[in-house]
Amino acid sequence: MTAIDLSGFADKFATDDDPWGTFSNRDEAVKRQAILHALGPGPVGRVLELASGNGSNSAALAPRALRLDATEGTEEGRRLTAAAIAGHSGARAVRLALPAALPRPVYDAVIVAELLYYLSPRAMAQVARDVAAALRPGGRLILAHHRIDFYDFAQHARGIQTRFLRETGRSWQVRPVRARRRWQVVVATATA
Repeated sequence: MTAIDLSGFADKFATDDDPWGTFSNRDEAVKRQAILHALGPGPVGRVLELASGNGSNSAALAPRALRLDATEGTEEGRRLTAAAIAGHSGARAVRLALPAALPRPVYDAVIVAELLYYLSPRAMAQVARDVAAALRPGGRLILAHHRIDFYDFAQHARGIQTRFLRETGRSWQVRPVRARRRWQVVVATATA
């Protein structure tokens, strides 16, 4: 595997607004519905989305959140996300290359989808600690990731969500939401 970096993602978004077909692919729509199911019907107060990409999930999350911070590491992706959530007054697209300080100190829900295996183990550990510190007691952490490896990952996909939760230093009650051969969505609530 040769890990893609932010410039690689920027290049993808510069040449194609939807390089993975996340707006049009049926399997991506099923995954998005699982993420929404894990979030609940709303309204949810403060929601953080890490690595929003082109905003395909952000557009679905925005109507359920009173405040949505959809973060993206590339300026190209941030612009696409901003266009996807235009019209939702409580939603904003924020450029944030991880690991970094999160936009708000406290969130009611955090969505991390298709991100963790692109981070080095060290960067992922820092993001895990930051997310755990920002998630309010009883808040929901929604993780949606592939279970198979792709050529541009920095880490193997198998067990990535479990490793991320372990790196938070907290105990979690984890509930599976939906799984397919290639991906899974879980929701976690801190127990301590």
